[in-house]
Amino acid sequence: MAIRNWADAEKPREKMLQRGAAALTDTELLAILLHTGHKNKSALDLAREVLQLAHYNLPELGRISVRKLRKLRGMGIAKTVTVLAAMELARRRQASPIHKKTVIRAGSDAALFFKPILADLSCEAFYVMFLNQANKVLHYRCISTGGMTSTIVDTRIIFREALDAQACKLLLCHNHPSGSLRPSHADIRITQKIKEMGQLFDIDVLDHIIVSECGYCSLVEEGVI
Repeated sequence: MAIRNWADAEKPREKMLQRGAAALTDTELLAILLHTGHKNKSALDLAREVLQLAHYNLPELGRISVRKLRKLRGMGIAKTVTVLAAMELARRRQASPIHKKTVIRAGSDAALFFKPILADLSCEAFYVMFLNQANKVLHYRCISTGGMTSTIVDTRIIFREALDAQACKLLLCHNHPSGSLRPSHADIRITQKIKEMGQLFDIDVLDHIIVSECGYCSLVEEGVI
């Protein structure tokens, strides 16, 4: 039976209005985003199929691709984009505390910011945070993205941007899609290269953070740099 024929107390939208969003299941919340189903399946049925595709795991849903979603009958461009947009908003909401806490005192502060942005990515991405002398964040930028296991980092881009922003300090961060938090030899080499180049410009590299869905690793805390 179509959702419009259900009792009001059971319809996801009406249920949210009456009882609040917390009373809804993941399937019901997703059904509201999808708005409609497809042919002989309701929005709830379609939402259930989407969650099943992600093994009923919201972090996994955050990593799902457009191509994978589009394989489901009823998941057109509009519905697919809506789901992906909702996942991105969730990531940005998790990252928002950094805008209140603009001073980075430890690697964990940077990890708190970068983990929601990077942990769900299926490829490596390398970010740099630019800070002033008092460790206040000026801004941050994705320097490069790559494959499943590596990304190419152009140090010239980093220091051109650092000089433009009048940054005194840098904090490096990238993700490991594999879930491993162990720094590779390449991770250590690029960190040392950036540190050495920073000395020429009197710009300190505070730390290099590696994040994954499992947590984070600070190369400073590990004594690697």
